Amino acid sequence: MTQSARPPEGSVLDRRTLNRTLLARQRLLERVDTPAAELVERLVGLQAQVPRDPYVSLWSRIRGFDPAELEAMLLERRAVRMTLMRTTLHLVTARDAWRLRAVVQPVCERGFRGSPFARRLDGVDLEAVLAAGVEVLETRPSTVADLGHRLADRWPDADAEAMAYAVRYLVPVVQVTPRGLLRASAAPRLTTLRSWLGGDGMAPEAGERSIDAPAGPDETDAVVLRYLRAFGPATAADVRTWSWLTDVRASIDRLRPRLRTYRDERGRELLDVEDGEFASPDDPAPVRFTGEYDNVFLAHEDRTRITGDLAWGTSFGRLGAFFVDGYLAGAWRLAAARHGTKGAGTTAAATGAVPRLELDARRALSPAERRAVEAEAEELARFLGANASATSSGR
Repeated sequence: MTQSARPPEGSVLDRRTLNRTLLARQRLLERVDTPAAELVERLVGLQAQVPRDPYVSLWSRIRGFDPAELEAMLLERRAVRMTLMRTTLHLVTARDAWRLRAVVQPVCERGFRGSPFARRLDGVDLEAVLAAGVEVLETRPSTVADLGHRLADRWPDADAEAMAYAVRYLVPVVQVTPRGLLRASAAPRLTTLRSWLGGDGMAPEAGERSIDAPAGPDETDAVVLRYLRAFGPATAADVRTWSWLTDVRASIDRLRPRLRTYRDERGRELLDVEDGEFASPDDPAPVRFTGEYDNVFLAHEDRTRITGDLAWGTSFGRLGAFFVDGYLAGAWRLAAARHGTKGAGTTAAATGAVPRLELDARRALSPAERRAVEAEAEELARFLGANASATSSGR
């Protein structure tokens, strides 16, 4: 793919242009030879509720991706899994962990205030609970349940589960390895970001900011620009949907002299970075697979640029997705291996321990499209089958 010329400012961008441009920026239009850490940062993190998903995300984007590269990042603490945008679990590089958590800390605080856990802690000294939770987790990584039990030793009349979730929401914590590895995983255990990455409370490689300092406007603006570079052109509502930040308009107002503006076919203002990458609406889009969750679905209020005429939602629960001609076309799940057979509507490399991908097309596929989907599914099955624990997609 060659980068298309940027449209004149003020142009109306049709859905297909937005589709191809999003795919190009997400590296789903053409696989790239890029280190995993570089791509994770470009995408502003990877959705990671399902441990397998980041590996599928990178396999679909990086040519010849080796999962050992991402596993090494986690084992060497160059990447972490933690609560970030939308209070959901993301995999990010260590230096992004500091930068992004500072910006979305108000989101986490608002998420906790709106949760049932906050209401169950009325009358409890929350600051004391958080301090005790930090002490527990920095002494020994713990599951949420174990953290609650240990806090209940000190506050026997308080709700143990609610106290544990207060710490999970409000304190920057990470899931420690082996959780998040593809070949071997474990139940999620937490410790603080500070203790996992070391240091004296100052964030390395992020301007030596204090991890307790609130993010300033410049830091928020930098994240908005990164979002636009990875997901734009986009509306202000799209930025808010991706981040759950409430002050998006203020950030856009500060950034406006540095932004380019367009319109979509409904007349909504689309914002973009000045050097934003564009793809031609005529660029071919190969079949691509994503995991159960991917920010390519979750980063816009209006998802039609990637879903087309289908809807990605509850019907895709615990299912991955696949795309044909750039748009959502169906779902997949990993099934047990079968030797020498292919189930109806499935594809498999039915040798050895290679699992099958069961395919559920949500629109009619031409014979050529079906062959392309089955070929890509077989490659993904081989990739997952080469990793013993990949058949487990537990949270």
